[in-house]
Amino acid sequence: MDFDYDRLRRDLMDRYGTAMFSGFPMAVMDLSKVERASDEELLHIADREGINLGKYEMLDW
Repeated sequence: MDFDYDRLRRDLMDRYGTAMFSGFPMAVMDLSKVERASDEELLHIADREGINLGKYEMLDW
């Protein structure tokens, strides 16, 4: 199965960026991890955060 890793990375960065500016300054560390993460690491981070990976699946038609 293939995923839209660019979209997932953007969404995770938005999530942590919002947290960082909403009173959770330590989210900058998570943001940095997402920026450097491999595709596989992104999937692990998203899973840990409880993100539905189904919306990032790329369908082959």
